[in-house]
Amino acid sequence: MDYTLMLVVVTVVLALSFDFINGFHDTANAIATTVSTRALTPRLAIILAASMNLVGALLFTGVAKTIGGSIVDTSKLSNGSGLVVVIATLVAAIIWNLITWWLGLPSSSSHALIGALAGAAIAAEGWGGVNYSGFTTIIKWLILSPIIAFGLGFCVMFLFKKIFANFSPHSVNKNFRYGQVLTAAFQSFTHGTNDAQKAMGIITLALYTASIQSDMEVALWVKISAALAMALGTSVGGWKIIKTMGTKIFKIEPINGFAADLASASVILSATLAHFPVSTTHVITSSILGVGSAKKFSNVKWSMAGRIVWTWLITIPIVSILAVLMYNVLKLFM
Repeated sequence: MDYTLMLVVVTVVLALSFDFINGFHDTANAIATTVSTRALTPRLAIILAASMNLVGALLFTGVAKTIGGSIVDTSKLSNGSGLVVVIATLVAAIIWNLITWWLGLPSSSSHALIGALAGAAIAAEGWGGVNYSGFTTIIKWLILSPIIAFGLGFCVMFLFKKIFANFSPHSVNKNFRYGQVLTAAFQSFTHGTNDAQKAMGIITLALYTASIQSDMEVALWVKISAALAMALGTSVGGWKIIKTMGTKIFKIEPINGFAADLASASVILSATLAHFPVSTTHVITSSILGVGSAKKFSNVKWSMAGRIVWTWLITIPIVSILAVLMYNVLKLFM
């Protein structure tokens, strides 16, 4: 097999593995509130999430083009170095995802992938390997989206408290438990529209770098394979993260889960339509924090929230360094 083609095959396998891990790592966020309120059994929630992730992943490609073409300066990457950059990126991101999954922390696969790609590009081409205009724009979205999600979650829950103040809590939660099935489906759909595209973008970058294709258009086989990998990973589930998201931030009732899912899914879909990658983990967690604050500020377990935020802050620098190390190790053998 041609050496370049072999590297492309390795890249595709790693990218689909990343998507699979992303499926069971991040989909736990999408269904955590639904499972914790018992609106759906874990099995049904995972089937629903896997199905809607697949549909969402097949319908959009804008985020994939942003990931593939806006973070690194593709004109400076030759066939060899470019493919090693992509492989180092994926290995570093996968390692970080597995570490945070094992610890039960809702870390961001998006931050891991973006930070690793920037780090590997710097290792290959110096600071000029990063497209700073595109990279800083993406970072702005990564920072703003959880802030917006927190505010929207707070507003939605505050509005619900006013509207249903004189209703029986039992009847309200009973009805919202049914509504959570719809918001869980919406949440999982939007997760697929944004997260599955990140692996698509990486595969497309590898194909472009290897001169297998001349542009950053996402091929149909790339869309289908990434969507299936995400859906398959979703079917495995991520119970440690579900426990953290569903029980360790504050006690979630169906009305709270509905509000959090509606707020976060709306933010994620808006970002997808604008062709920007966001951290679904950060957005969902922030909306839960916003809803919890509106319900009763003192009930939120801010120590756990602080631990989650700390994980967010360290992800990009740690994964960037890890990607630099991976690139240098791989260059010894490639």
